[in-house]
Amino acid sequence: NNMDNGFAKFNNVRIPRRNMAMRFATVDEMGKYKKVDDSGAASKVAYITMMQVRAYIIHSSNEALAMACTIAIRYSAIRRQGYNADADKKRDNNAPNEFQVLDYRQQQYRLLPLLAASYAIFFTGKHVLARLKDIEHQLVSGAGTITKTVVGDIHATTSALKSYATTFTADGIEDCRKACGGHGFLVCSGLVELSNTYLQSCTVEGDNQMLPQQVVKVLLKLVGAVQSGDEGLLSEYEVTDMNYLVGILKELMESGSGDIPTKSAFAFPSDMTAKDFLDVPTLLKAFQHRSACLLVDVAMQLQSSMGDSTAQQAWNDALLAMARASRAHASYLLLRDFANGLKEEQQKGSSSCLGPKEHTVLTQCLTLLGLYWMDQFLEDFLQIQCLSSSHIPLLRQAILEIMTTLRPSAVGLCDARDFADFRLKSALGRYDGDVYPAIMEAARRDPLNRESSEDGVGLGYDESLKKLIAGGAGEYRPNGAKRQAGLSGTMSRL
Repeated sequence: NNMDNGFAKFNNVRIPRRNMAMRFATVDEMGKYKKVDDSGAASKVAYITMMQVRAYIIHSSNEALAMACTIAIRYSAIRRQGYNADADKKRDNNAPNEFQVLDYRQQQYRLLPLLAASYAIFFTGKHVLARLKDIEHQLVSGAGTITKTVVGDIHATTSALKSYATTFTADGIEDCRKACGGHGFLVCSGLVELSNTYLQSCTVEGDNQMLPQQVVKVLLKLVGAVQSGDEGLLSEYEVTDMNYLVGILKELMESGSGDIPTKSAFAFPSDMTAKDFLDVPTLLKAFQHRSACLLVDVAMQLQSSMGDSTAQQAWNDALLAMARASRAHASYLLLRDFANGLKEEQQKGSSSCLGPKEHTVLTQCLTLLGLYWMDQFLEDFLQIQCLSSSHIPLLRQAILEIMTTLRPSAVGLCDARDFADFRLKSALGRYDGDVYPAIMEAARRDPLNRESSEDGVGLGYDESLKKLIAGGAGEYRPNGAKRQAGLSGTMSRL
């Protein structure tokens, strides 16, 4: 599960020109370099491979997070802790009816949004890969017109999603491990290896702390295009992932009397109820306005800082705001693609792999994920005045309601991913739920427990442990005792 980087060294090796990849650039017999196509989009074709790798990293994140959720949720359904005083019946052999750990609200809040996010990343990764494939086909074949704006947009999309999805997944795997208590530390839990294997995704193909700058550079060009009012330029954004920002940015700028405000043009009504938070289109609209306002916030900060400092210092001071704007853009894309993916499956009718019940449950996952992110980044929505403090209790009540609705489907949503026990490599996440015998068997397979000395004791006992344990705990002998006063037993040997 590790990858070592190596190198190859060549000495006096001649590579024929016919072996060179020269579809978009050539080198003639005299060694002169020339581009085949000088268009802005063609100059970006070299980035396609890099963006494809990022897209695969995004898509693979859904499996890594889903595997962690499968282990933690299955274990949380098996593990019982805490007497259920409200239950009249008792379990087998008249044992107390204890709570399943998954019935505790804090466990649901830790795990169910992670499970929902794994499905969101699945649909988003699928969409990004399909879009990249289409762009590559058009660039290579020349069948369509791919503008520099489109290439820049997919660069921003893959950068934002790679940064946010991998960070969220890495943190989610670790939280799944913690949610399994002490058993989560065991190698046989499968979570230790899964985490160590996945962590590199936060760094490869662009460090997650640096990628937001790439995202915001592209998004700020859209802000400039909206400010210019050039409809021809704005029309290029109609086929991009940034298109949802155009109308909101126009509205923000028109209402600002020349200044660019960061107050959302959309706000939840003051008389709404907890159930109103469960409306998916309304949630998506809130995330759209959050993304637009935080982007404008970056533009305003850069503009105001330019007068007092250098461009480099102004950019450096805005990095934290850029991270927030990139995260907001990515979270909206994840929710949007989740919703669009479910809609596409519904439109397939009988040919869809999702029936009405599955569609309902996954829509609940989508709703929970939106509410969870709204609760986690509450300061963003309060800052832009999309939410007020009076909405917070209603938001959290809505989260409780959707978790209650989703709880019976939690294990089924894990089983639907169809991860074999061989792949999970987890005693805690076994499909048959036979957790504790599996933990004991894993302990028996450990070399230190499997091998022993001639006397039948474990390796290392005679060399290290015996002198600390044999004779029992140390005891203090006062003066006057037949033997020398002081500590005896274990303490004396130490």
